[in-house]
Amino acid sequence: MSCWQTITDYSLRSIGYGERLLPRGDFTLCQQFTLIGSGMIWNIYFGVLALLAGFFLATAVALGKSSSIWPIRKASEWFIFLFRGSPLFIQFFFAYFLFVALKGVIPALAPFTAPWLGALTVLFLNTAAYSGEIFYGALQSIPKGDTEAADAYGFSGWNKFRKITWPTMLRLAWPAYTNEAIFLFHATTLVYFSGFPALKQRGDALYYANYFADKTFNPFVPYPILAGYFILLTLVVIGVFGIINGRLNRHLPQNTRAKIKVRPNLIR
Repeated sequence: MSCWQTITDYSLRSIGYGERLLPRGDFTLCQQFTLIGSGMIWNIYFGVLALLAGFFLATAVALGKSSSIWPIRKASEWFIFLFRGSPLFIQFFFAYFLFVALKGVIPALAPFTAPWLGALTVLFLNTAAYSGEIFYGALQSIPKGDTEAADAYGFSGWNKFRKITWPTMLRLAWPAYTNEAIFLFHATTLVYFSGFPALKQRGDALYYANYFADKTFNPFVPYPILAGYFILLTLVVIGVFGIINGRLNRHLPQNTRAKIKVRPNLIR
């Protein structure tokens, strides 16, 4: 089988298109690159959707934690504490078995037992908690002079938040938020190693890398391929977030703009 035929057969296998049966022997580099790359579709899906939805919840949680209303402030604090205080791997397990237990009582929860929705929900809540704490710290760091100037110009309520508070919060939080986004994409590899099952062997990139490592007894080919894909994905994230960071800081002199730097989370 030619490499082009392999790409045609397996490039979309992780989402149910193409050859149904996985290779059983005589594994080629092309097969490993193609199938692991196919699995990256799920990693990108989980990361992008969780990041987009989590961004808005994180903003609400940060505002809630800084609120003077006690119930709202405490709810935000406990939400952050719960998802930051427990391992993501355990959250996947707990959520899956919770959805399985509840789907008999609430049939509408049945789709949540599938990773495309259930695991996405866990990632969404987890990143919202971490990002909410980042945004809260940025809110507390907004220079007092900025808010006083906004008051002097007659800004208040929603207009003050939209034009002064929110852009300044994002500008201060963006370098740290970039690292949270990178970690989120890396964390998507935990989905199919937790309680959520891979339907018909349609897993993510790590699922296929593990398959090849088990079949060939050689982890030194599939796992470096997997790492290479994630390095490329990380570079894309850094590039996109760097462009946004430049946009947020466009009013500042070039030499004073905050730079995007990768600070890996060694323990989380």
